[in-house]
Amino acid sequence: MSLTLWCLISVQIILGGFDTLFHHEFTERLPWRHGQAKELKLHSIRCFIYAIVFALIGVTEPKGLFAGTLLVLMLVEIGITLTDFVEEDLTRKLPASERVLHTLLAINFGAILAFFAPVLWHWSTEPTGLASAPHGPVWSGVMIACAVGVAGFGLRDWLASERQKKLPEKSAIGLLASELEAKNILITGGTGFIGRRLVEALNAVGADVTVLTRNPANAASLTHPVRVITSLDQIRSDTPLFAIVNLAGEPIVGGLWTKRFRQKLLTSRTQMTSDLVELVKRLETRPEVVVSGSAIGVYGANLKRPVCDNSVVRDDGSFSQKLCQAWEAEASRFSEQGIRTVLLRTGIVLDTSGGTLGQMLFPFEYGIGGPFGSGRQIMSWITRDDLVRLIGHALDKTAVRGPLNGVTPKPVTNRAFSQTLGKVLHRPSFLPIPGPVLRTGLGDLAREIFLANQDVRPAKALETGFRFQHTSLENALTDMIRVCPSDQNQVRAQTDRISTSQHT
Repeated sequence: MSLTLWCLISVQIILGGFDTLFHHEFTERLPWRHGQAKELKLHSIRCFIYAIVFALIGVTEPKGLFAGTLLVLMLVEIGITLTDFVEEDLTRKLPASERVLHTLLAINFGAILAFFAPVLWHWSTEPTGLASAPHGPVWSGVMIACAVGVAGFGLRDWLASERQKKLPEKSAIGLLASELEAKNILITGGTGFIGRRLVEALNAVGADVTVLTRNPANAASLTHPVRVITSLDQIRSDTPLFAIVNLAGEPIVGGLWTKRFRQKLLTSRTQMTSDLVELVKRLETRPEVVVSGSAIGVYGANLKRPVCDNSVVRDDGSFSQKLCQAWEAEASRFSEQGIRTVLLRTGIVLDTSGGTLGQMLFPFEYGIGGPFGSGRQIMSWITRDDLVRLIGHALDKTAVRGPLNGVTPKPVTNRAFSQTLGKVLHRPSFLPIPGPVLRTGLGDLAREIFLANQDVRPAKALETGFRFQHTSLENALTDMIRVCPSDQNQVRAQTDRISTSQHT
């Protein structure tokens, strides 16, 4: 085998490893994403093929039938990859970086096959056997390590594919009150982590939903019926909007907090809110209520005592606080026009499909998770479904106005969160990420998000009659992560009963 071939194989390993870790595990979270069972199964089979190839060429030169088998496996890999391409297009929208990387992997694999196929064909003409190959300790060691690694990921993907059958895929039926039926509601940020579930819940009660998005392709997988627009100019002045839910904004952990990214975070929130204010001004009939997003960062990043919705906000100079204050200041212009305005101050929103929990599942599932820093900082959390229900509560209850904390009544320390997640996953959770490491690597993002101490309570939600489905973190995580087949059948049966009662 030539040095060129070894280099091409090394490139394939590096690109494939990055694709698996960054795309499949971290950003797309395929093992926990509903509807990905077939793709995971294909990934698993491909990993096992690579494991066999790496193991054989790492320490031997396969001859005869072994070489022929290896050549057949590599051709099978091409078929699996083509099938995977089709499956990906059917079940999810690939990010641009993943699509480009898949193209590079396909090209590089073609180059490997061009160099390696003649070698394998020559070996296949020799007597069957596994001849010892002096590749040297470096190449042999790398190949064996890679064989073990991809076999491990192959096993994990196979088990994750089987687990898909047990993961709770809960219907949005019953999340919102039927009083929102036929109400005309405009949503910005409707293709995001929270907005997508809100659209699903509103459709379940028969609301008339309009989603504003910059990229219509992102709205293709939304629950229909839904009207998708790309500009507020597409809304006529005689449109009778009942409500606006403003969730638009660049994800706050979507990148390092450089000066440019901070400006992007700010502009994506304030400009959209300002545009909505101008929309309201030209409408013949103004909406009855506006629910505008914010976050508990408005209270500051290092609270000394618990706070509730009407607590005095004390400036601490943090960027996250300034961001929320600017966002809320822009949203206050709705109330100046006599519109009931709710400032939804969300905490850490939990669901396996994304957000904080979605990103934490990967290290914790491999037993390398743990608390951030000392772990003593308090995390104020809420499940995504409870947050969607709270938005519905804010839309429906006229008594709800002003700041509204989107958190459960029972915050936990970061250490307790880590221990609970490890317990639910049946994994250890004792590997902390030291605070200095986080602060050095992430700067203010670490200080104000991952290490923030924020004990926030939902006083107004409780006072206005809202009831949380989940106040226990362990119960919430268990409900999301560990549902056995019998429990899942009960959930589906309950959903069917709700659906039947709503349509009779």
